[in-house]
Order: sequence, then C-alpha cells, then structure tokens
Amino acid sequence: MNPAFKSHIENGIAEIVINKAPVNALDSVEWQALADLINATGKNLDVSVLIIRSEGRGFCAGVDIKELDQYPERIVSVNAGNYETFKAVHLCPIPVIVALHGYVLGGGIGITGAADIVVASECTTFALPEVDRGAMGGGAHLQRLFPVQKVRYLFFTGETISVQDADKYGFIERIVPKDQLRENALEIAGKIAAKSSDMIRIAKESLNGIEDGDLEAKYRWEQGFTLQAYTSPDSAETRRAFVDKRDANF
Repeated sequence: MNPAFKSHIENGIAEIVINKAPVNALDSVEWQALADLINATGKNLDVSVLIIRSEGRGFCAGVDIKELDQYPERIVSVNAGNYETFKAVHLCPIPVIVALHGYVLGGGIGITGAADIVVASECTTFALPEVDRGAMGGGAHLQRLFPVQKVRYLFFTGETISVQDADKYGFIERIVPKDQLRENALEIAGKIAAKSSDMIRIAKESLNGIEDGDLEAKYRWEQGFTLQAYTSPDSAETRRAFVDKRDANF
C-alpha cells in the first residue's frame, strides 16, 4: 500500500482515503498507485460500492507542482497516472462515491467528475487552476459537473466556486457538516451494498454505456494540449512562480 492513501473493506463497502500532507497533492508514482488500487478494488467481488475520501485540509490539490518544477520530464508519467486514475473511477465495475471536503482542485476535479455520486461538506470549494499552472486537462471531467459555459468560465479564470453556489447545478447529492461527511457517504453506500452486487455491477456498466460521448477520449484530447503547453516558457514560469510563492511574470 502506498503511504499516500489507505483502504478498508467492511460489509461490502470499500473506502480509499487519501492522506498526504500537506495538501493531498499526489506525485507521478502516487497517481499510478491510486489507479491500481481502484482497479483492484473494483475487481474484488466482495465489494459492492467504493467510497473515496480524504483526510487533512482538503480533498485533493491535484498533481505535485513541486515535482514537475524539479523534474519537468515527468509530465508524461503524471499525465498517464491522472488518466489511469480517472479512468479507473469512471469505469470501475461498482459505483464510486466521493466524499469531499475543503478544496477540490485539478486532479481532485478529475476524480469527482469521474465518480457516480458526490457528497460534500459545507466547506467544500471547487476550482480548476490549470491555466495558472501552465497545464491543460480536466475540462472533460468538469463538464460532468457544470454546464459548458460555466466550465469555460471556471477554466479561463481559475476562480473558485463554493459548494453552495455549485449546488444549483445539480451534481451534488448531499451537502452536510464536515463531521457528518463520512457517515452520510456510508449511509448511501449501505443502501447500494444491500442490493444484489451482480445487479449493481450490471447497472454500472449499463449506465456508462448510455453516456453521451467518450469521457476517456475527451480527456486524452486535452492531455495532448498539456504536453503542448509544457513546451512553452510561460508554462515553466507558472510552476516556478507557484513554488516561489510569487506572481508569474509573462
């Protein structure tokens, strides 16, 4: 088990908990390890539903910008790990519930947008600051949460949206106090786990099959532009400015 997260299975419910101080930003190895864990969990016939949640200050701050600032060549590995993680969530044979708190950024948006059910604490915020980090990607998953024009506004500006403002778009199943987040996620998971596991797995595959468009193909298209962006001096400057905790100079 990678130290950046832990897992637990009980009564047909699996939990994967991200816990990497200080902000739950995962590096290239950790993203791939998370994808492998999600895939293995989905193949476990003793599991009917998966909850993904986090400990610490927020759900997920995305990729480790400090790693990419120091080792820019690792963008290919980071891209691969992101792709495999989001794909593992979306195509997981069982329903995936995300229990969100604090910030949901970058790769956190990818996990959330790929999931089946969203539960969030009252302190949750969403943002996709890819442009400000010299990257691309995540718009496909953000578009499963918000309508097209809102996605573009959030992507172009990098602005943060509160869970209360996000709620009007309909993708959040419940907004609860933070100390009741896990309890509510487990309650929903329990309703699913009480049903026929075979029927739930068939239902998940069926529902994925009737979605409009190909989420994975859309995200791969975006990732091509991430590589293009990383060849730009402006992209390197955004990462250096982030590490130095200063405004970028263009």
